[in-house]
Amino acid sequence: MDLEIAKKYAEGTGAPFADSLTGLFNHGFFQMYLENEVNRSNRSGDPFSVALIDVDSFNQFNKTNGPLEGDKLLQKTARIIQESIRKVDLAARYSGDSFSVFMNNVDTAKALISAERITSAVEKGCDSRTTVSIGLASFPESGGTRHEILKNASEALITAKLKGKNSIYCYRKNEGGESSEEQSTLLIVDDDQRNLKLLEAFLMPMKCNIIKANSGSDALSIVNRTPVDLLLLDVMMPEMDGYEVCRRIKGSEATRLIPVVLITALDDMEAKIKGIEAGADDFLTKPPNKLELIARTKSLLKLKKLNDNLTSIEYVLFSMANAVEEKDIYTQGHVKRVSGMAVTIGRKMGLSEMDMRSLKIGGALHDIGKIGVPNEILNKPGPLTDEEWEIMKKHPSAGYQICLPLKKNLGPALDVIRQHHEKLDGSGYPDGLMEKDISIVARIMAVADIFDALATDRPYRKAMPVAKALDILKQESNGNKLDKSVVEHLIQIVGSDNVESNESF
Repeated sequence: MDLEIAKKYAEGTGAPFADSLTGLFNHGFFQMYLENEVNRSNRSGDPFSVALIDVDSFNQFNKTNGPLEGDKLLQKTARIIQESIRKVDLAARYSGDSFSVFMNNVDTAKALISAERITSAVEKGCDSRTTVSIGLASFPESGGTRHEILKNASEALITAKLKGKNSIYCYRKNEGGESSEEQSTLLIVDDDQRNLKLLEAFLMPMKCNIIKANSGSDALSIVNRTPVDLLLLDVMMPEMDGYEVCRRIKGSEATRLIPVVLITALDDMEAKIKGIEAGADDFLTKPPNKLELIARTKSLLKLKKLNDNLTSIEYVLFSMANAVEEKDIYTQGHVKRVSGMAVTIGRKMGLSEMDMRSLKIGGALHDIGKIGVPNEILNKPGPLTDEEWEIMKKHPSAGYQICLPLKKNLGPALDVIRQHHEKLDGSGYPDGLMEKDISIVARIMAVADIFDALATDRPYRKAMPVAKALDILKQESNGNKLDKSVVEHLIQIVGSDNVESNESF
């Protein structure tokens, strides 16, 4: 810490420079410290980075556990952040549930590694449900003034939250009109430091952010939190080889669009077939030719940019779906439970892979239309009035309209969103559809949705025993409101307690 800055702050404010709850520096001191470092770096040209760190779903944690436990969580998070940074860096409490870190002489690539270290430490050190999202901005790439750097770090933090929380995002120049190619982030993975240095040297002319990892598990941890544009992956690694890393990346909805280049000393057809089966996008033989490496990397980065444009709307939709759960304190985890139950029922009924994907995605988005329902209706402790009920009944059609721009991508998942409150006898909403007009995926979602609503606490009543919830579903199916076959499959599944989890959303 610069003692002169501390003295100046104390004299100017007549107040301490430490936050009383966490022991970190306070907001005012951080602002003064950053201003001083900006001036110094403008003279010296030395880089630095700023991280804004937000505790995910902290408001909900406070509501559920009370302000005392909330303060304890902030203290613990602050301690973990302080222990995760270097002595030359500076951590502060930026606002209520947000922290900031000044990273001295750290460029964008190194800042991403430091941020990954913080997120991992919080996840391991706190309750398993506690995560943080981080927005990064670096000098001079993200601006030359304190205001510009903080503004861009704040924008990056918002983007990290939109990507589903427990994420890291670095502000990129191309958001202001610069070439995205210069700001791409590459992850190179090899257990041999010499190979990492060679690849890094070859890729330097591309002016990308380069992150390095020494193992497959480290690589998976990074791609699950950090926006990586391309992965260069060694095949022969201990514990987890490149094939398995590639298979896991391509098997996850969140990371499957990241191009993966396998680098191997095995220049034979069997190795390539194994790589294709794992989902690899390209192959290079060791030692790689520099020109070939750059050409293939540029080509795949262009492909990644096209994919990003196609999926950006999806990120917004899923973040909106998460926001719905934040609004409704009684439905925390509802989306995950219902989606997992629907997928389990669909698998047991032998549905096609397309239908299974529709259940998975439709389940994650089925209540997105509630984003427009006022909180006082969602959380009302008693029965809804007729007028309030009419507002609530609009959420399936509202969700359908929100998701309609992605019709080609979502396909039958749109039926799940619009039809999950329809009944076979025509008494449902919003369209009063009957039997054959209601898709099988919507019928399954209807049963899973009602079961979860009955078996969990709601603002107007406590959770019912599972047996009673199942009896109600059987009555509904006997009355030709719910699909009898779907209900029967649900009863079998609940009895075996074998419900699939849905970790993608």
